[in-house]
Amino acid sequence: MLAETIHSEKRSGLLAGGNWIVDHVKMIDVWPAQDALANITRQIDGNGGGPYILTKNLARLGGGFPLVGIGLIGRDADGENILRDCAAHGIDCRAIQQTSAAPTSFTDVMTVADTGRRTFFHQHGANALLDLAQFDLTKTTARIFYLGYLCLLQTLDAVDESRQTKASRLLAQARGLGMTTAADLVSNETGNFSATVNPSLPHLDYLFLNEYELARLVSASASKNLMQLESQARDVLQRGVHGAVIVHLPEGALCVAGVGEAIWQPAVRMPANLIAGTAGAGDAFAAGFLLGLHESWDFQRCLELAVCAAAASLRDATCSAAVEPWQNCLALGRRLGFRQNISAK
Repeated sequence: MLAETIHSEKRSGLLAGGNWIVDHVKMIDVWPAQDALANITRQIDGNGGGPYILTKNLARLGGGFPLVGIGLIGRDADGENILRDCAAHGIDCRAIQQTSAAPTSFTDVMTVADTGRRTFFHQHGANALLDLAQFDLTKTTARIFYLGYLCLLQTLDAVDESRQTKASRLLAQARGLGMTTAADLVSNETGNFSATVNPSLPHLDYLFLNEYELARLVSASASKNLMQLESQARDVLQRGVHGAVIVHLPEGALCVAGVGEAIWQPAVRMPANLIAGTAGAGDAFAAGFLLGLHESWDFQRCLELAVCAAAASLRDATCSAAVEPWQNCLALGRRLGFRQNISAK
């Protein structure tokens, strides 16, 4: 039995659950061949994982609504750093539990200095143990429930005998309680990508993914062609997503909803000398979009802030340090201008 539903107009804020990760960002001079050597020129520790990046970015964007985190971290220095960082940014972390059974999840992010391209080496850690027992959604008055990343939450991702996942059941509960649901994916090489994601789609209002993840989900080749991207996004939408499928790529972003025409927003024209790293750009994009969504902006305006927040994040090798108040992000994008539309053919 679900608890009494709290209608959306009485709800406020965002509850973010899933991967809480510490990123150990290593700037390297080249990407080496197998058995070769590259030099680490600088190392920075930063926040990683969908809910951690999202809530911290929303705090830095200045949405002005409550931010709550939920997840599982280790009883270690990385875990304590996460709790201190959340407190410093006004993120309610009382639902982030600690365990001695596994370390706090971390990712070594290898970033090539002159291109900003990054490669991830991930330790699942405590996130692999995150289960439904860590979630009590009946007490929250949040308007939006965000879960990330699907395909990187081993216990919640597991497909059961009824072809459902614990993640899908969690999203169904959140939606049944009156929350708007959103989720993000990760570019994981897991072989059961579609089987993991599909059960959650009928319980999602908004799905964020890049062109590579979209192609994997529909068993097609990755494309930067607008017509193909829209066709693939509509395939996913027809699997049950209630609101919109939002596809982000370096060239811009596409929002495909059940009603109305698809909306394309070109990316900010970022000079190469301003790009320090691309880690977390997709999460900054999601933060910008969800801020607008929470404030009842139209999709076009949500997309513009999303690409501007993503552009702002590129100026630092970590995921959130360069994100500024949303007005500043918009001003940055409008000052630099936007890229030309990609081909529709």
